[in-house]
Amino acid sequence: MPLVTTTEMFKKAYDGGYAIGAFNVNNMEIVQGITEAAQELKAPLILQVSKGARAYANHTYLVKLVEAAVIECPDIPIALHLDHGPDFETCKSCIDGGFTSVMIDASSKPFQENIEITKQVVEYAHDHGVVVEAELGTLAGIEDDVKVAAHAASYTRPEEVEEFVTKTGCDSLAIAIGTSHGAYKFTAAQCTRNEKGILVPPPLRFDVLEEVSKRLPGFPIVLHGSSSVPQEFVKLINENGGNMPDAVGIPEEQLRHAAELSVCKINIDSDLRLAMTATIRQHFAEHPADFDPRQYLKPARAAIKAMVAHKIVDVLGCDHKA
Repeated sequence: MPLVTTTEMFKKAYDGGYAIGAFNVNNMEIVQGITEAAQELKAPLILQVSKGARAYANHTYLVKLVEAAVIECPDIPIALHLDHGPDFETCKSCIDGGFTSVMIDASSKPFQENIEITKQVVEYAHDHGVVVEAELGTLAGIEDDVKVAAHAASYTRPEEVEEFVTKTGCDSLAIAIGTSHGAYKFTAAQCTRNEKGILVPPPLRFDVLEEVSKRLPGFPIVLHGSSSVPQEFVKLINENGGNMPDAVGIPEEQLRHAAELSVCKINIDSDLRLAMTATIRQHFAEHPADFDPRQYLKPARAAIKAMVAHKIVDVLGCDHKA
């Protein structure tokens, strides 16, 4: 099947109490690992591309990689999404260039300006058969060009969501309930430590999510910054020359609960990077003579595939929902 929008997959996810994984892609091995897992598990899929990924890999190369994945995975619906579009021009370029979904992130702007910018993107996107994700509230952390200090983060205000969605016409809404971008989502001061000395992050604000859901019944909600930063990958990285002290993510059981509510799309990026980096570091430590990229990228791709399969089954709950 050709690339699809997220409209139908979100409706099914909302009604079915599961979420679709939105995985960031940057190169061939990442695309392959993600899509092979989804194809085998018959899971609907969103492949998303950030501004940074377009700068790194080139828009055309990324689109063609995704088109190849569509050919190789004929049994699952795949959407191609722009993650954190910073302005109208970037969104327009992706809409004109084959994307089926775009995010306009004007969440750092004042409320009315966010509405105006988002509405402009929505009007152009809808005229071209493309859907739009918008954002209210600001997540802390770092992801490509998105950098927000912890003190500047703000939870979504539920009392604003109805006006925002009505005036913009957006198709889904990313909200801030305590998730955060990057592998260092929380400072040590924000966390507690368990009996093993591992940082435990503060719980997500499900009260905010539930209030938003009451005000927007049936409307798909999105969570950004939702990597769980698996400690086995952090440990492998640190044991093989890395330096990632106190990297901590969102507990998977909290994400599963969010998926059972109104969250239809959960973004995962850092976990892909950690799986790839940990596997490559371990490979070099165990095979110091290897220099062929295929030798270390093949196990890295397999690690991504295994991690994505786990997310699909145990966190998102979208296996066999294609």
